[in-house]
Amino acid sequence: MPSPAFTRLREFISKAMQMSHVYQPVMLRTLIDKGGKASVSQVAKALLAEDRAQLDYYREVTKRMPGTVLRKRGIVDYDDGAYSIPGFHEMTEAEHHEIIALCHAKVDEYLERRADPWSHRRKSAGYVSGTLRYEVLKRAASRCELCGVSNEVRALEVDHIVPRNFGGSDDLSNLQALCYSCNAMKRDRDTTDFRGMTAMYRERSIGCIFCDIDEDRIIVENELMVAINDALPVTEGHCLLIPRRHVVSPNDLFRPELNAMWALSARMRAALLAADPIISGFNFGSNDGRSAGQTVTHAHFHIIPRREGDAENPRGGVGGVIPGRQNR
Repeated sequence: MPSPAFTRLREFISKAMQMSHVYQPVMLRTLIDKGGKASVSQVAKALLAEDRAQLDYYREVTKRMPGTVLRKRGIVDYDDGAYSIPGFHEMTEAEHHEIIALCHAKVDEYLERRADPWSHRRKSAGYVSGTLRYEVLKRAASRCELCGVSNEVRALEVDHIVPRNFGGSDDLSNLQALCYSCNAMKRDRDTTDFRGMTAMYRERSIGCIFCDIDEDRIIVENELMVAINDALPVTEGHCLLIPRRHVVSPNDLFRPELNAMWALSARMRAALLAADPIISGFNFGSNDGRSAGQTVTHAHFHIIPRREGDAENPRGGVGGVIPGRQNR
């Protein structure tokens, strides 16, 4: 004769259980495994063991961090998806236990120095759908939006720019891709938007004069943009800001490149003002398309210094850029 508890559980699991995820059966299985009673932490650990996303995350952590370091130091070997300790079977059982004890001591020592070493894993606590994660990573071109590291090098996480504990939403506009290292450094009270600071995009086009600029022509530069003097200046000091990546329209620049452009623009403006105090203004702009005067099919921006009484004050074009002129 089946027990009432067995009958109740079987009926519920077989006929009444409605699942949005694996949580209910995993919890019940854990309760049975633990003798009918389990702590919240024990259930949570069982759920964590079923979380493939977490498994993928720590698989990447294993390969990129301890696995790489220990292999380079000759402490472990790697073959066919598995790590091993050279000479393990030559060690005695007592030696195994001593090494384990030393490892426990190292973990305890680390935890004692840090009040909450796992805080970065809780900052964006709560479920972020796979669809949202995909959109965030696609927008970031699979690179950390702070340090620029590729997802192939370091696993990326979806971070809330304004943390949830500050009222931040799960809207795409409040999400950014950060590698686990940068995310660990970003405190949950920090609402800085790191998007646009990524060091990326090195596309080139053979034969493009702006993809192959002589290094001697570069005045100042940063990781994504360079500045050169215009070969046919409208006024003295006229310079061009050029993205390193080959892109035709300025409207197709990624946010990181636009940020880099504005940063370089500020540097050039300051340098021009310091060199010539009679400069009283600037034209700034870009031509987009041949009919608008873009004669080089590589996006670029003009900075044209202006001085009081400037004899040449061209009309037309964006920011004083002359349609049809050779922008080289």
